Amino acid sequence: MTRIVVIGAGVIGLSTALMAQARGLSVTVVDREGPAAGASAGNAGAFAFTDILPLASPGILKKAPKWLLDPLGPLTIPPAYALRIAPWLYRFWRACSPRAVAASTTAQTALMDLSKAELEPFLAATGTLPMLRKDGNLQVYEGEAEFRASLPGWRARDAHGIEFRHLTAEEMQGLQPGLAPRFTHGTFTPGWYSIADPLEHMLALAARFRAQGGEILRAEVTGLEPQERGVCIRTKGELLLADKVVLAAGAFSHRIAATLGERIPLETERGYNTTLPPGAVDLRCQITFGGHGFVITRLSSGIRVGGAVELGGLSLPPNYRRSDAMLQKAKAFLPDLTTEGGTRWMGFRPSLPDSLPAIGRSRVSPQIVYAFGHGHLGLTQCAGTARIVADLLTDRTPPVDLASFSPQRF
Repeated sequence: MTRIVVIGAGVIGLSTALMAQARGLSVTVVDREGPAAGASAGNAGAFAFTDILPLASPGILKKAPKWLLDPLGPLTIPPAYALRIAPWLYRFWRACSPRAVAASTTAQTALMDLSKAELEPFLAATGTLPMLRKDGNLQVYEGEAEFRASLPGWRARDAHGIEFRHLTAEEMQGLQPGLAPRFTHGTFTPGWYSIADPLEHMLALAARFRAQGGEILRAEVTGLEPQERGVCIRTKGELLLADKVVLAAGAFSHRIAATLGERIPLETERGYNTTLPPGAVDLRCQITFGGHGFVITRLSSGIRVGGAVELGGLSLPPNYRRSDAMLQKAKAFLPDLTTEGGTRWMGFRPSLPDSLPAIGRSRVSPQIVYAFGHGHLGLTQCAGTARIVADLLTDRTPPVDLASFSPQRF
């Protein structure tokens, strides 16, 4: 039986491991902290299938200068990290050209369509389908100008068959009572799904994987060495041998790829949130405050307020004032929100400059498959990515063109 080692026990790694098991492969997962330890457990729980537009776009270039002036705003770069991230920012800028955005949107749409098609069968197969919610998402705007600026993006979504409807202030109150009157327009997308709780979901996937004979090892992988037949995985403890390896270690993946001589420009978008007790507000659906870079979502474990982007790498200490700033805004936007008793969190989103993940074989060995760099969309694209990687592991042709996702495209 083919022996597979998946490096990473986040939602991409565990989803891939489970789908590989379903193909009859023997799978072991290795992770430095174990399952549900990173961004896969602390995210907003959204399957954002309508988010086909890349973060790298002319629109973000227009907003970025204003955002960067606020150290606690939607986007910040700590001065201690600015020089180090400059090459990534240059690639990001290049990815914002109209031609690059059009290509990224086409690729992102294909992966979204596949991920949505694979999601419910995958959740059913893993016993987690009851956790799926279909409450939709409400994007809100402050004034006519902000709403009008969003319309080109909605026309692009409409061209791809994404369902949405624009709402007046009165219609928004009917959908979500209690919104502050500063929000005059909104757009509701019913195809935006969510999971009851990301942590519970991750733990359930890990339990199902183990129940089906899989093993999860806690070890920090320090390098990969292709062998004549298979791959040697170096850790801070024992050496592991596998026929094939999947590198899905999230924000740490580029460090492991570098041991193969592959330089992949992966950066870390540090996201912050506060999870309030259940009942902190009567929330009917997820709300996206796009002009402020954060969302508020209802989980089975509480009300989560979080988002924004801090480009600060893996080593700088968390700045929880960012969590506090979002919570203060959320109180202003939803005055009935009770802000006491929350738990703050910071996690690493692994992001590539063109907003697309790296999915494909290593240049060094066809027995090593990369699956990382999903940014804000790891949960959203977990089932689609797992399907693609399972196809690569079993030498089948994936259902989408992988050229745009090539790890070597940079």
